[in-house]
Amino acid sequence: MRELGAPQKRARCGSPDPPPEHAAALAESAGAEFQDDGDPQSWGPEQLCAFLNHQGFSDPALLSRFRENKIRGSQLLHLDESLLENLGVRSSEDRQKLLDCVYKLNQSHEDTMKVFNDPIHGHIELHPLLIRIIDTPQFQRLRYIKQLGGSYYVFPGASHNRFEHSLGVGYLAGYLVRTLQEKQPELQITNRDMLCVQIAGLCHDLGHGPFSHMFDGRFIPLARPELNWRHETASVKMFEHLVNANGIEAVMRNYGLVPEEDICFIKEQIEGSLDSTEEQSAWLKKGRPQEKNFLYEIVANKRNGIDVDKWDYFARDCHHLGIQNNFDYKRFLKFARVCKVDEKTHICTRDKEVGNLYDMFHTRNCLHRRAYQHKIGNIIETMITDAFLKADPYIQIEGTGGKKYTLSTAIDDMEAYTKLTDNIFLEILHSTDPKLAEAREILQKVECRKLYKFVGETQPTGKDRIETDEYDQLPESVADSKPESIPLPVELKAEDFVVDVINMDYGMKEKNPIDNVRFYCKSDRNKAVMITKDQVSQLLPEQFAEQLIRVYCKRTDKQSLDAAGQYFVQWCMNRNFTKPQDGDVVAPKLTPRKPSWNPQNRGQDPDGARKGYKPKSNLFGN
Repeated sequence: MRELGAPQKRARCGSPDPPPEHAAALAESAGAEFQDDGDPQSWGPEQLCAFLNHQGFSDPALLSRFRENKIRGSQLLHLDESLLENLGVRSSEDRQKLLDCVYKLNQSHEDTMKVFNDPIHGHIELHPLLIRIIDTPQFQRLRYIKQLGGSYYVFPGASHNRFEHSLGVGYLAGYLVRTLQEKQPELQITNRDMLCVQIAGLCHDLGHGPFSHMFDGRFIPLARPELNWRHETASVKMFEHLVNANGIEAVMRNYGLVPEEDICFIKEQIEGSLDSTEEQSAWLKKGRPQEKNFLYEIVANKRNGIDVDKWDYFARDCHHLGIQNNFDYKRFLKFARVCKVDEKTHICTRDKEVGNLYDMFHTRNCLHRRAYQHKIGNIIETMITDAFLKADPYIQIEGTGGKKYTLSTAIDDMEAYTKLTDNIFLEILHSTDPKLAEAREILQKVECRKLYKFVGETQPTGKDRIETDEYDQLPESVADSKPESIPLPVELKAEDFVVDVINMDYGMKEKNPIDNVRFYCKSDRNKAVMITKDQVSQLLPEQFAEQLIRVYCKRTDKQSLDAAGQYFVQWCMNRNFTKPQDGDVVAPKLTPRKPSWNPQNRGQDPDGARKGYKPKSNLFGN
């Protein structure tokens, strides 16, 4: 076989001689000594031309075309025959020779793709660009933030961190988008699209604070109630900081990304918010056009909650908690397909999978009941939050320009926030600063298991719910519910009680998330349909949200706990909440006074009507 650059081949390929003004540059490129830096993905056009010349492709016209089209090393690894023909390589023999060369190059640089041995997904391979992001201080910070926060104090196996979860989500994001690309080439999913989706999955949790959801769900709302702050917002800001602080934008260009568009696309995926005009024709996203709407449903699916983030934490959390995971994401992948719905593209699944999706959301609910909202795990997080609130004014974290930030203000500066991890617990615990004495005492109680004591759990009846603006008044309301006719050895005050309100749902408050899922049938895989709950089973839930109310007592002596039980039962009676499960044991003299709490008198409550009680709703029938 003759060399591509030989004069005989030049005429046959139809490539004209380069213009005189490029002759010097081409000669210099052709004569330049090739230096392999070990990473073909990072090569620019000049180094790529030097490589081709080194491999015997010395045709100045070909090198000129590679340079004019700004072909980089990242694109070289994805060359195909049609692109080579467009670049002027007319001979199939020459194209195959060049493709063989590229294949050998790819084989010789396999080590640029890193392999992780993950306990959940097995050996997973991540792109070199993802490795560059992982190897930054902003991402490595996730090694020191527990995935399940205070649950580690209840479940000894729950020691995993946000770091490994983020790797898993990045991997699954690539898995799903690659599956769609292979199934439906007409979607025109590009390598840029796939890389951006993987990066979004990898970086979606960068904004989590100490003890994960405890920080954004408990601490910040109390420390800075004027803010409507979410960890997703911080993830976007931390991603921006990561890119700017580590020169990632230039690395993105080397791998074929266009930062001006792709960084926006990545941030939109992490934010995961629906447009206010979701059901209208306006398209407000800037990262990708409307025909690629389905790409926004992979990492954080706000439309129906089915996304790779859940798939990973279901499997990972169940593994470490010792709880069975009943959802198999690999089966969902087998049936995932993009269909058009109301002029927008959405990820759909087969009609026969609707039951499995209800099981998925039931699994989520079970995880919350058994682990995420465990009564002891929650009170531990409440105690840690109390400690953080007391320590907040005295913690100093250095941020941009040497400015100091507290625990609650570090979220305003990503340089300071990068330094804020679970380690702050130990810093307070081991501090000798007298200003941190109160905070230190609370954390010592956590360490020694001297916890606030659980008093009881109840629920509102009917559709009544405790609103957020009532939360602060609840301890005082319990303290005001001292039974009048029963002598108690101690009197309790509002500061002795903690009331924890937990909103349990299928991920979309009172709505059924399956109503926002579309399905396709075997007879027509391109037509999307809705499947209503009554078409699936009569045994599915009638409601998709409920509220649990738990009361704890900070005083742990027996007399105080006995009194707290009486206060709690009386409070449930006053508010017409459900009867505590141990109510007859804790307050045997109180519970008979509410006839509707006794099975034989259910539905009859003359005493309650006289006192203004509302009749109890039977949520689940007889």
